[in-house]
Amino acid sequence: MGTKKLHPSVEKFKAFTKTHPLILKEVRGGKKSLQDFFEEWYILGEDDPVWEKYAAEGSETKEKTGGRSSWLNQLGAMLENLDPAQVQGHLQHLTEAITAVQNVITQFTGGQTPQSQAPQPKGPFSFRKD
Repeated sequence: MGTKKLHPSVEKFKAFTKTHPLILKEVRGGKKSLQDFFEEWYILGEDDPVWEKYAAEGSETKEKTGGRSSWLNQLGAMLENLDPAQVQGHLQHLTEAITAVQNVITQFTGGQTPQSQAPQPKGPFSFRKD
């Protein structure tokens, strides 16, 4: 079976709808038919201000899906607002809490650390002499 080649104006309209995703959203919602949009596009042209509202949401969805860069921007703004002295204080409190937990564990284990029976080799490789 051979595939039919679309008319050049239909191919242009197809490319236009990819840059204006709200058109297809309204068609799927049943508000307007694709034929109606095509006729308006054919008469008004691509540069008519009518089409701005159909492209606006498309750029918003790109920002939402490309959230990685916006997330990094938010992180950068948050880091700019941090007070180094306050961060240092929080780290000091965290260190003290970890030390206290280590002391409690040492008390419960009787101050003994588990020791292995075999001596540890001095170098990175364990060789025996023949």
